[in-house]
Amino acid sequence: MKKFIRLFSIILFMLSACFSLVACKQETEEKKENQNQEGNNNNNNTGQSGDNPGGNTGTEDPPNIDIPDPGEDGKIDYASAVKLDLNSSTLKYEVTVKSFIDGDTTHFNLPANNTLGQDFVKARYLAVNTPESTGKIEPYGKTASRFTKAKLSAATSIYIECDGSDWEHDSTGSRYLLWVWYKTAEDKDYRNLNIEILQEGLAIASNSAQNRYGEVAVAAIEQAKKLQLNVYSGKEDPDMYYGTAVEATLKEIRLNISEYNGVKVAFEGVVTKDYSQTVYVEDYDEELGIYFGMQVYYGFGAAGPILNALSVGNRVRVVGTVQYYENGGTYQVSGLEYDLMHPDSPENTQLIEEGLKAAYTVTSPETFLSEKTVDFVIEDEEGNETQVSKTYKYGELVMNSSIQMNDLYVVAAYTTTDETSSSKGAITLKCTCNGQNITVRTVVLYKDSAKTQLVTEDEYLNKTITVKGIVDYFSGSYQIKVFSAKQITVNE
Repeated sequence: MKKFIRLFSIILFMLSACFSLVACKQETEEKKENQNQEGNNNNNNTGQSGDNPGGNTGTEDPPNIDIPDPGEDGKIDYASAVKLDLNSSTLKYEVTVKSFIDGDTTHFNLPANNTLGQDFVKARYLAVNTPESTGKIEPYGKTASRFTKAKLSAATSIYIECDGSDWEHDSTGSRYLLWVWYKTAEDKDYRNLNIEILQEGLAIASNSAQNRYGEVAVAAIEQAKKLQLNVYSGKEDPDMYYGTAVEATLKEIRLNISEYNGVKVAFEGVVTKDYSQTVYVEDYDEELGIYFGMQVYYGFGAAGPILNALSVGNRVRVVGTVQYYENGGTYQVSGLEYDLMHPDSPENTQLIEEGLKAAYTVTSPETFLSEKTVDFVIEDEEGNETQVSKTYKYGELVMNSSIQMNDLYVVAAYTTTDETSSSKGAITLKCTCNGQNITVRTVVLYKDSAKTQLVTEDEYLNKTITVKGIVDYFSGSYQIKVFSAKQITVNE
């Protein structure tokens, strides 16, 4: 009897345990179902935050991620793994490109009535830090810049997206941290350009894990490292010259010209004028919307390849030393070299492209005599960026670039008469337009190609003219220098 009672007690205990496990499991499943229901409700609520660090931490508004299978080359297209959700709570706008800056910065035109209350936004790509291409040139910087421009230029639609429900500035306070999406046809899905740049190995990480699509961004970086792409290749950039000169843009050199005095530099630009063993070279900067120029002296003994490269209309890579020209109070680049035995030497001035033209930017007198504030982004050793500003005279910024000015009325004219001067016959025209005073200085001008008929000041005095020339500096003022009679048109 006692054995029976003991056996019966054991059976009752086991049955009680089973009932408890079933109840616990049912309660757990009910909780999960309730959580899923809450998540679905939050996805439909556009007022909730869309910030999702890492992309996999269980947020109220998680991103849509679908990792594709590797392609035939073994690569995973992570740029298509994340999906643009137009119904998510993250702030976003469909935009167009205003200007391309570099690989990780683009300015976009905003739609009307946007919440930022401005016409365009300076976008700093989230999770991405591409090499420099707008100041001192870094390996793969130009490649990254071209990549971004090519992708967005081919786009039929572009969206920018915040990482959450607020517009967030970068450390400079002037740019917004954004995801950039694009598609190239109406029947195509949007691709995430930030992640595409990372998977191509054209950028290093920049807080890549701490954001909405961090999981995929990190995976893209790891794949690029494994495949040794571009910045992770351990190889020299094939589009980079590894010589003794400092690779920089004309913008970088011009804005910091005194710092480059005596420094050997290499820069690119279009040759706009050739006069008296000197050419003028200019290059356009999309961020400021102006041309920066430089006077380049090649001298009497320049090698044939240098002379060929420096033909008007050519885009060239100039290698030479920045020198301060005491007599004129200006800077120029000189000391150009060419090694005939090593034509591909990075020390050589080289031809890049033919068939281009001078811009001759139409500029009003008011703009020419104005000042312009330029913002600089400075990066410290730890990669932190800050913005500083400096104000320049407009003429200083566009020095040595080509310019056109319309409707100048010539109120006075002076001709150089000094018999010992090489400028004998050159003319200075004092002009006015809209209450602004502009000086035009010519070289000795001739009416004919044989140079037998000299142009005199009487042909312009008390007349309205249109002028094409190069921005020059003389005696503390910026002026327009004219090299041919064809560059001055008398308006009827």
